[in-house]
Amino acid sequence: MNPGHRHPDAPGAQPVRSDVERNRGRILAAARTVFGRDGLGASMASVARETGVGIATVFRHFPTKEELVAAVFSDRMDAYADAVATALEDPDPWHGFAGYIEAACAMQAADNGFADVLTMTFPTARAMEERRNEAYEGMVELIGRAKDTGRLREDFDPSDLVLLHMANLGVVNACGDAAPDAWRRVVALMIQSFEAPARAPLPSPPEHDALYKAMLRTAPAGRTAQKPDQNR
Repeated sequence: MNPGHRHPDAPGAQPVRSDVERNRGRILAAARTVFGRDGLGASMASVARETGVGIATVFRHFPTKEELVAAVFSDRMDAYADAVATALEDPDPWHGFAGYIEAACAMQAADNGFADVLTMTFPTARAMEERRNEAYEGMVELIGRAKDTGRLREDFDPSDLVLLHMANLGVVNACGDAAPDAWRRVVALMIQSFEAPARAPLPSPPEHDALYKAMLRTAPAGRTAQKPDQNR
């Protein structure tokens, strides 16, 4: 035994562990504020300033920006997946489908950071991506049910949901505080355009890999890209 080594359970070691946890909590709280206000384009330095610590401290807790994003938005991704589960429980699939779109777009409007998250992909943030995939599979099922009722146009494609979130993000960012509820009108217009009967056929949806690359390109740097599941 090293007589100069303090055992981790010794009384003097507890404040060190508590301080580490306290710093982590402060960083997460600051990141929620910064990303929620400025979106994921905000820098790690901005998070450090908001926390009141050096940037080295932020990187000790979260070596990459993607890890910080995943930690900050894990609860919101859970809420997003729950919104899909709630939609699936609706006895009227079309009503559930429309309700999900309104709920998800409202989440984007309420948090600039999460507005970005729904238009990006984070290959190394496995837990968050698993929840996203779970929500996606639920939406594929809901889309099929809504089509079976005859209320959702037959040429609606699951990739249209990604395009919808990208469009909503653009409206939210462009209007800001000047017209904070403008997104509601855009979403209503989109929902009405999804409803059958369709007035004209739609152009082909983007290829899966092309859309994935678009989502990957806009995500924070600092991770290795992985090939998506082709069944996604």
